Amino acid sequence: MRSLHRASVALSIPLVSACLVATPSAVAAGATAAPGAVSAVPPREPVGGPQLGGRGVIVNAGPGVPAAPKIKAASWLIADGDTGEVLAARDPHGHYLPASTLKTLTTVALIPKLDPNRMVRPSQAACDVEGTKVGMTPKLTYKVSDLFYALMMMSANDAAVTLAEANGGMRKTLADMNAEARRLNAHDTVAGSPNGLDVDLGLNVKTQHTSAYDLALILREGLRNPQFRGYVQKIDHWFPAPPSKKEKKKGKKTGGYPIHTHNRMLEGQAHAYRGMLGGKNGFTLAAQQTYVAAARRGDKTIIISLMKADRPPSPYAAKLLDWGFAAVGKAKPVGTLVPPGDLKPAAKPDQDGNPLLPRAIAGDEERRDWVTIGVVVGGVGILAGVLALVMRRRREGDDAEPSGGE
Repeated sequence: MRSLHRASVALSIPLVSACLVATPSAVAAGATAAPGAVSAVPPREPVGGPQLGGRGVIVNAGPGVPAAPKIKAASWLIADGDTGEVLAARDPHGHYLPASTLKTLTTVALIPKLDPNRMVRPSQAACDVEGTKVGMTPKLTYKVSDLFYALMMMSANDAAVTLAEANGGMRKTLADMNAEARRLNAHDTVAGSPNGLDVDLGLNVKTQHTSAYDLALILREGLRNPQFRGYVQKIDHWFPAPPSKKEKKKGKKTGGYPIHTHNRMLEGQAHAYRGMLGGKNGFTLAAQQTYVAAARRGDKTIIISLMKADRPPSPYAAKLLDWGFAAVGKAKPVGTLVPPGDLKPAAKPDQDGNPLLPRAIAGDEERRDWVTIGVVVGGVGILAGVLALVMRRRREGDDAEPSGGE
């Protein structure tokens, strides 16, 4: 028996030692999760709150809260533009083709980088781009501000490409746009073009997409900028062009023509909405109708967005805005439009002034440290138990009567 005990101890100690020196990854590699077990690292919560991970209509019913608006769009969102509270949504983080609503990101990203008075000469490739164009020529130079007016008022794809050229080229501009999306926490957004064209450029929803949630974030950021507001609120603008024969005879070096907004919800337009602050519509055959806009009445601002709608968006947008103004202050929010920048909570200092990392957001390094500590503590406990067993067996062997044989 004693030899059996010694063999047991001899086998146990190397096993304990192995536990003490085993790396967390080695321990984890040998573990098998039980069916239905919760992962040690939970999946990332949707930006803006857990409810916003839903795919259907998301609204918290309550006293005085009207029924959710019924519109035929794959995704939409209604938010309080002042507090950032999301009041209702449908599939807010779903990825969809943006069409020309992507031009809101183009403008937000490039306004800080381009002097509005700078003169820019477009390339022939920019002038020949597919889709809606303002009509440009390489024979003329254009003010950056005129290009932004054409971009946001009449959705000019040639203006978008020319602005990208002025910013250092397509590659740099797309990098700047995607970096701005990350800064705004618009993590559903990937820009593959500066104008929202998709199939014409060989793009699809995997290579260019955004969400109703992100469009609201981007528009909210844009409306904080006076230049952006000027571009989206303008109804008519004079766009430069080569002079006509009559103008040449009069000695004019440039001519021009009026361009008109495509936002039918601005004041005086076909679907004018009282308090409309501005927005951007979009359409391609693949994306269908997309739209993002904001309106203010009294002391309340409502931001709405919709994607993949089955018809021109103004009537649907009016329904979303009406619901928002009726429900604000009554509906319990389903989430929030997050601010730009790092979303991690600030670490609170301990008594010595050292930052304390909240357990709920412990990083991988800290989790590995705790696994290591757990393994060491567990191993020490096992080792102590084995040693106690050995000592007890030894005492039992010394006090017991000799057995009949080994």
